[in-house]
Amino acid sequence: MPNPWDIGTARYLQKLNFPALATTSAGFGFSVGLADTVGTIPRDLMLSHIAEMVAATDLPVNADFQDGYATSADGMAESVKLCIATGVAGLSIEDATGDADRPLYAMEEALDRLRAARSAINSSGHDVLLTARAECFLVNHPDPLRESIRRLQAYAEAGADVLFAPGPRKPDDIRAIVQSVHPKPVNILVGSNIGLRVTDLAAMGVRRISIGSALARAAWTGVLRAATQIANEGSFAGFENITSFAELNGIFANP
Repeated sequence: MPNPWDIGTARYLQKLNFPALATTSAGFGFSVGLADTVGTIPRDLMLSHIAEMVAATDLPVNADFQDGYATSADGMAESVKLCIATGVAGLSIEDATGDADRPLYAMEEALDRLRAARSAINSSGHDVLLTARAECFLVNHPDPLRESIRRLQAYAEAGADVLFAPGPRKPDDIRAIVQSVHPKPVNILVGSNIGLRVTDLAAMGVRRISIGSALARAAWTGVLRAATQIANEGSFAGFENITSFAELNGIFANP
């Protein structure tokens, strides 16, 4: 389930026959000149982007909905209803606060917020998958694996359809997470070359793979290198071996 950040990337990924797509808050944020931190991208702007992604292809789209744009259960319910209205097939809610002094919501707070999201989905009448994210690895929790498992098990009980702990790279950690919440499906984030293939992760029991901002960062890598060479060296060497205009134009000339 790769992560496009605009209409063009969404449509190209559909051409590659991926079964589903997911938005990336970071990829989108970078495209509009914003950092990917909690609360930086306004909710209305994010909802507009999610709706644009849903309309761009025929594929089901999962929304990276950050922290749900809410600190309270009531606020979460309101935000989730707005996200459902974009036509998404699923949405993910993370338990990171964006506050360095307390990077994760306390367990009961996190559960209250998740239950509110679950209730909003149930009352909407739409079949929308709820993914619960435990951000322990990403906020450098002192025991990220143990705490991720503790939280994901609680989130499963609270009504999450899919469990997601972004960050683990070791096969043993991935297997431990998958086994801890079985039979609920687990999403794994592959944001760099971790030495594993899709078939390897599937054999571990992983049922969904997302790549976050990795494709956007791959694109930005080319832009940064080529632009820096022009600015600092007056060189256009960064344009060697790039995709031709004709190839890209052909992709979008034949929707």
